[in-house]
Amino acid sequence: MKQFIIHLLSATYFITGCINANTSGYKPNQQLLDSLEGQSPYLTKDHKGNIVLSWVRMVNDSVSTFCYAVSKNGGKSFETPQEIPNSNNIQPHSENLPKIIFKPSGEVIALWGAANPNPQNKYSGLLFYSQSFDEGKTWSDAKPLINDTLSYDQRYYDVALLPNGEAAIVWLDNRKATEKEGSALYFATTNGREGFTNEKRIGEFCCPCCRTDLFIDKNDGIHVLYRGIIQDSIRDMVHTASTDGGTSFSVPKRISDDNWIIKGCPHTGPSMTETNKGLHFSWFTGGKNKGCFYTQSTDNGNSFTKQDSISSLGSHPQMTGLSDGSVLIAWDETINSGDEVIKKVGIQKRNPDGTAKTKQFITQNNDMASYPVVIETNKSSCLVAYSIKRNQKSLIAWQVIQ
Repeated sequence: MKQFIIHLLSATYFITGCINANTSGYKPNQQLLDSLEGQSPYLTKDHKGNIVLSWVRMVNDSVSTFCYAVSKNGGKSFETPQEIPNSNNIQPHSENLPKIIFKPSGEVIALWGAANPNPQNKYSGLLFYSQSFDEGKTWSDAKPLINDTLSYDQRYYDVALLPNGEAAIVWLDNRKATEKEGSALYFATTNGREGFTNEKRIGEFCCPCCRTDLFIDKNDGIHVLYRGIIQDSIRDMVHTASTDGGTSFSVPKRISDDNWIIKGCPHTGPSMTETNKGLHFSWFTGGKNKGCFYTQSTDNGNSFTKQDSISSLGSHPQMTGLSDGSVLIAWDETINSGDEVIKKVGIQKRNPDGTAKTKQFITQNNDMASYPVVIETNKSSCLVAYSIKRNQKSLIAWQVIQ
């Protein structure tokens, strides 16, 4: 497949205009992680419930490394960053995010992507991971996720903890059953200290350049969300689920019939979460209705509510469910302001029934903020982290949203 990367700054579906947002009196409290260059932030929690922020630190123009830092006070501050040894082959990519996951046993797994250009696909990449069995004090050598030499492209993955304490992973892979356009969707789980094993193909005809989303619901169901290729040309978001621990998955179903026909790669994947009112989804489309949208399912993905706009200019949405039953969504958007191009991060809170409650922007015009990630800190707040460009430097910023 020809790869036509869509640069969202110049895409025709990003129309210019004024920002209209209802504010709720929120005052931005942005903090910088440090003064060193970094990008691709990711948020999770460790096995003790502490918030963990991971990112790619640019050591110099040609060397990057994978780092993480722990917050023991709900995101008010972070401890000294820790570096993952042997991660110098990491390729910074905010859709193919490097990630870290903490198993209840105390094992920590760091995962990242590396470039693998080849005659089949100059954009190809490989996935690597390293394990720590002493809570991050020491790390194993980096090892490839896949040992099959037929797999030369593994990207756009996501990870999650299973009810049995093991980790699961989904990713896009070149190993398809047919020659049709797109990537295949794969699934694997860890087996104790052996790392990831028992890989299998669970779907096909995936848009090869949009991140996937893996989510485990309160009933131990496994959900996967990705951008599918439908009827050879439509690129809409697709949901599939497993109720038997990953042995089998349901027939993929669109969460919204956007009918976005495009021969290219949007580089903006979906997000999902759960509250006591069911499953919630956010995504970007360039179909007839353009921008970031929201939908909800109260029957485990069998049906979905009509799409509801989050932002007509938005992209790269991420969301989290809050303990009060509401949902918080973060996204970035590009607008023209006079002669300048501005990128901002916005947040929207939705009531348990999915209706929009508040919407505001949390970054300033001069920061060029993008690719937000979000996680709940406690019952009344969450933390949003993102990349900003300041004085030609890429930095990691975050703030707590009350």
